[in-house]
Amino acid sequence: MMGLMAREETTRTTTSPTEHQAPAATAAPRVPGADPAPGKPATRAWATRLVVIGIVLSALNLRPAITSLGALLEEVRDGLGMSGSVAGVLTSVPPLCFAVFGVMAPRLARRFGPAAVVCAGMAAIGAGLLVRPYAGGTAGFLAASALALMGIAVSNVLMPVIVKRWFPDRVGSMTGLYSMALALGTSSAAAATVPLTNALGGDWQPGLAVWAVLALAAVLPWLPLVRDRDRGAAPAAPGAARQAPREQSPARGASAGAEAPALRITRSRTAWALAVFFGLQATAAYITMGWMAQIFRDAGVSAGTAGLLLAVTMVMGVPLAFVIPRLATRLPHQGPIVLALGVCGLAGYAGLYLAPAGGAWAWAVLLGVSNCAFPLALTMVGMRARTGAGVAQLSAFAQSTGYLISIPGPLLVGVLNQSSGGWGLPIALMCALMVPQMVVGWVAGRDRTVEEEAAR
Repeated sequence: MMGLMAREETTRTTTSPTEHQAPAATAAPRVPGADPAPGKPATRAWATRLVVIGIVLSALNLRPAITSLGALLEEVRDGLGMSGSVAGVLTSVPPLCFAVFGVMAPRLARRFGPAAVVCAGMAAIGAGLLVRPYAGGTAGFLAASALALMGIAVSNVLMPVIVKRWFPDRVGSMTGLYSMALALGTSSAAAATVPLTNALGGDWQPGLAVWAVLALAAVLPWLPLVRDRDRGAAPAAPGAARQAPREQSPARGASAGAEAPALRITRSRTAWALAVFFGLQATAAYITMGWMAQIFRDAGVSAGTAGLLLAVTMVMGVPLAFVIPRLATRLPHQGPIVLALGVCGLAGYAGLYLAPAGGAWAWAVLLGVSNCAFPLALTMVGMRARTGAGVAQLSAFAQSTGYLISIPGPLLVGVLNQSSGGWGLPIALMCALMVPQMVVGWVAGRDRTVEEEAAR
């Protein structure tokens, strides 16, 4: 795949003077590999391969900090003497950090460049994961977790930006690639943390710290690109060039988006719809990750089988996270995909209510399909803005607002379960939230851009 992308990039590089309507001798876009001098196409291919590797490795690190802790939460609580209330707060820390720190990402990217910020984010993840098991107390554990989650937050926001800049005419396929890697990292950490802990002697501390190795490996492909703060936009195909003239400017390249005036993003109905859609799908995902296994266990399913059912739900995102974004970019309106995923979610919740144990595997598959609203939301972020700067602002707004919306959901499910003594009310809440998710997703899927709406 990387070789094919490199060849495609080289082809576009050699034809870029025609796209810019300038002779080969005078066209010299300041982007990696776009210089017509001999040897530059090879540099372009080399840089593209690094970006692809960096995207995949970074995506693999965007969830293990969360799911590895979930696998060992009981051991961590016992080891640190953590109270139940503090453990409950700990489950709400990830979306809170994503909301707070994600806002910083566009400003940091404008100053240092997206590649440098993602590189620093991977380093922060590695440092946080390495330090937190040995921090010596609950406060230190929370602080180190926050450091790792800060790195995840800025990388979350900037992944769509990097895809838009480097692969403007392949947003769907590249979004699918890193969404698939993200899903793989999520499920792998959930499934492998306990076996790794046992292999390392049974102590929870090295079992959590081992995931720092993967994060530190993700730093390496970004290092050669750190100094290219004004680079990152490959010459787009002719259609993409017409849609995003700022990004393709020969004189300014990718920095054009950074120098453009900030959008009044809150004036865009599409931005708000996408933010609410992101928040509601994140709510459903965190409820699923936090409570679905317990629902099955309370229905009489064994603990081991309940864990496998949760793993099935998460693994469903690996193939579908690659297929759905590619399909989404080929449709003028992504609303039908939103509705299809929502119907799967409603069917899965209905099954959990009516026959949680009898059809457990079917409900796990349906909810896994429904949770693929996440890669769809990321794809729409890249499609609903013309420029890299617009994608950065929209990504930060949608994700920060969305993660704030998602914070109360898992806590409310726990409260309803405790007060009612069963899962009827929590499942009713999940179904009720799915309806507005489908509505705002339909609005967010319309073929328009936030730049158009903000300018009105």
